Amino acid sequence: MLNDKQSLLLCGLMACGIFVAGILDILKNFIVLTLLTIIFLTIIANLFYSKLNQKEDTENQNDDSK
Repeated sequence: MLNDKQSLLLCGLMACGIFVAGILDILKNFIVLTLLTIIFLTIIANLFYSKLNQKEDTENQNDDSK
């Protein structure tokens, strides 16, 4: 889904977004909260996708070697 650089960029964007929104006191704004939630869910979905994909690749390599 996402490569390592894109994942790091999203994590940095989320951290900066929370920091800036907290400084400006707009964390309770619906649009800001929605954007941060979408970024967070994308990071989590990518984490699960990469772990499941890694397991399938390992299983496929084991099946090929037999």
